[in-house]
Amino acid sequence: MKLFGTDGIRGTANEFPITPELALRVGRAIARALKAQLPGRHKVVIGKDTRISGYMLETALTSGLVSEGARVLLTGPLPTPAVAHLTKSMACDAGIMLTASHNPFQDNGIKIFGPDGFKLSDELEATIESLVAGESLQQPIPGTELGKAFRIDDAAGRYIEFAKNAIGSTSLNGLKIVVDCAHGAGYFVGPLIFDELGAEVISLGVQPDGRNINENCGALHPEHAAQRVRETGADLGVCLDGDADRLVLIDATGKVVDGDRLLCLAALALKRRNQLDGDTLVATVMSNLGLKEALAKQGIGLETTAVGDRNVLERMREKGYCLGGENSGHVIFSRHATTGDGIMGALQILAEMNATGQSLAELADCMEIFPQKLVNLAVTDKPALEDISGLNELIAKAEAAMGDSGRVLVRYSGTEKKMRVMVEARDQAVMEDWCGQLVQLVQNKIGA
Repeated sequence: MKLFGTDGIRGTANEFPITPELALRVGRAIARALKAQLPGRHKVVIGKDTRISGYMLETALTSGLVSEGARVLLTGPLPTPAVAHLTKSMACDAGIMLTASHNPFQDNGIKIFGPDGFKLSDELEATIESLVAGESLQQPIPGTELGKAFRIDDAAGRYIEFAKNAIGSTSLNGLKIVVDCAHGAGYFVGPLIFDELGAEVISLGVQPDGRNINENCGALHPEHAAQRVRETGADLGVCLDGDADRLVLIDATGKVVDGDRLLCLAALALKRRNQLDGDTLVATVMSNLGLKEALAKQGIGLETTAVGDRNVLERMREKGYCLGGENSGHVIFSRHATTGDGIMGALQILAEMNATGQSLAELADCMEIFPQKLVNLAVTDKPALEDISGLNELIAKAEAAMGDSGRVLVRYSGTEKKMRVMVEARDQAVMEDWCGQLVQLVQNKIGA
């Protein structure tokens, strides 16, 4: 039984695998897996975003865990990075976040952290899957050994202080900030953190009803916060997604700062402070070539990974780098956090604005975006790329012609029957020409 994807267990609520029955078995399996590693009574913290299905999953997981003797700490709605932080700071054996991040409210997911606050290892995920599918869970423990569940009333306060301390409680006095929390996990702590640091806060997306998470708001729809920035004369806008691990910023003119510019200015900020370990940023293959060029001019290297913040984090841990992320808005400052953290990312940028006296627009003017085109093509099948006659040859021809001034990325979607063709080039016409040739070849060979 394959349950875990690249970001935990995810699906539509009340449909397999996001059912209370399976969640109960997952809870039991987590407790069993922990006991197999180290006998004794274990402690697990559970947080969630604001989806209505969170109540169902939280209750089922708690039942499964306490039925195996575990002690469960319940935080209520909190950002994903807050749960990761609490897992480590409260010496828990595991942490669980119930969220489907930027997906609509109908979806939900179970994301599990290890005791170090990092996502669970592949080995432990495989153990949990095996236990859920097996028959050993039919053997209950004695009733005298059952665990307990507790509400942690100060969970939000713990994270608020942690986030503020990450920038040395830098004062934000004099700044007016629009904060859009997407009616999600950051709806309570997000505005409070900026307010307690002295900013004038205009809050959006802070009235969750269980169904409005990510709906025309937050990081997925920053245009609403951008309009509010312009209307109120705010200095910037901060947009979070449903579980507050993703960040989109808006400058004082209402212009959205894209994810690559955010990564670029973060790298330059850490370099200026002599805090950029290895003078290297880790990003995915989807980041724009302009990012690499801009960083190189400042003596900063760029390492790229496959798509997914998990891949970015693995490279960072493997090589000891402290900054990484995706152009979608995930930014990981590993000196402070074990996962992407939208609030932490915003605070780091605000601290840089404070230190340099520059506006967000000035800081974000740190790179040139190469013209890029991404085409998603429906396909009849997904043969290996080398088996598509002429494709690799055309890719090689395009890359040779563009040299360092362009690139080609062709890959299949991991979830849909589609091929993604992306071409970047310094020259718009060159980019359009090669993209058109590649798209035409794919359509002729395997197009649906």
